[in-house]
Amino acid sequence: MAHINSGLIRSWSNFQNAFRLAMDSIRAQKLRSFLTLLGVIIGVASVIMVGAAIEGLGVYAEQSTAKAFGSESFLVAQIAATGRLSRREFFEKVKRNKPIRTADERFVEALAGDRVLYSPYRQHISDVKRDNMICEDSSVLGAGAAMVDIRDIGVVDGRFFTDQEDRSRAFVAVIGDTVRTTLFPGDASPLNQTVRIEGIEFTVIGVQERLGSSFGRDLDNSVYIPATAFNRMYGPGNGFALFGRPRPGSGLDLEGALDETRVLLRTRFHALPGQPDNFDTLTPDAIRGFIDQVLGMIAAVVVPVTCISLVVGGIVIMNIMLVSVTERTREIGIRKAVGARQSDVMTQILIEAVVLASVGGAMGVALGAVVTAVLGRVFELSLHITAGYVALSLVVSSVTGVVSGWYPASRAAKLDPVVALRAE
Repeated sequence: MAHINSGLIRSWSNFQNAFRLAMDSIRAQKLRSFLTLLGVIIGVASVIMVGAAIEGLGVYAEQSTAKAFGSESFLVAQIAATGRLSRREFFEKVKRNKPIRTADERFVEALAGDRVLYSPYRQHISDVKRDNMICEDSSVLGAGAAMVDIRDIGVVDGRFFTDQEDRSRAFVAVIGDTVRTTLFPGDASPLNQTVRIEGIEFTVIGVQERLGSSFGRDLDNSVYIPATAFNRMYGPGNGFALFGRPRPGSGLDLEGALDETRVLLRTRFHALPGQPDNFDTLTPDAIRGFIDQVLGMIAAVVVPVTCISLVVGGIVIMNIMLVSVTERTREIGIRKAVGARQSDVMTQILIEAVVLASVGGAMGVALGAVVTAVLGRVFELSLHITAGYVALSLVVSSVTGVVSGWYPASRAAKLDPVVALRAE
């Protein structure tokens, strides 16, 4: 036991000496050490910023999905795919799936309306006008009165339309923030004012809260009108999407409400047992899953490419350490001549390389965090630094230090003392 303890004490003492010598060597060549660090600093900072951008994009997409889709809602339609469909897949769905029509909506409402909120949803792109002002390419959305609760639509001024206004086909509208600022500049209230859509005058009864944009699409350039008024303008069309959400107090969760709706529509559309649904469904989880899949693919490509800069930093460290070993050939010879072992010399060189890489990694994390914070504030970007990418950067930089320092350390340890002492 005493022998083991003395061995541990001797090993720790040797490590301390090697560490002290390594730090002395780094301090003696401050400029060269800093230039060596630059490659690792830039590489780690790049990984941090790329990771922050990817994570921020995920958070942004989730928030945008909640705003545009609703947090607890689901959608049923003839075609409701999260990804891009091929022509074959599209036409297969058109052939197999049934469109959702008003009679189908009334059927599910009659049987499940006491437990589930339902609203039709149709969309058309049109210009919205007021006097000589125009808001181009607005999304005119036809919906039921329940849509305000299904999609958590926030109305900051005025109100949403009622069931009575929907049943009476009233020409009333709830406008988005972009429509408001374009057609009603200044502080003038748009309430009870009129706007024209397709030449028809609509009375503004509410203004929706500001949503921002989602993947380049302005979510505030929209106008909600009753689905019945929408049908008067554009005709019944070939079906619509049906939004649903568990009614508060029903005891149902999203999956339960969706299952009830699926059972009713399968009955309505005569889907046989064992056959797939002859309609499409979409939930927030499906959208988030698709977004996560896309972001995962981006990360799988971008992060390894970014880590290449760390490999470049490792090559720089290796070159500098080789130069350092060459410069200290005589010093290493003296140390070995007075009793230093190969492991002592190798430990010193390895410590130098690892310290350079680790310090560079820490400085890179700090630089990446500062640049990320500045970019997020200046450009109002959603950037989020996560522990995973910080750990990845530090681990890769430390491993880079070990790998890049191993060959120079091994070369220094194998120097013949007699040959080393002759070096100038």
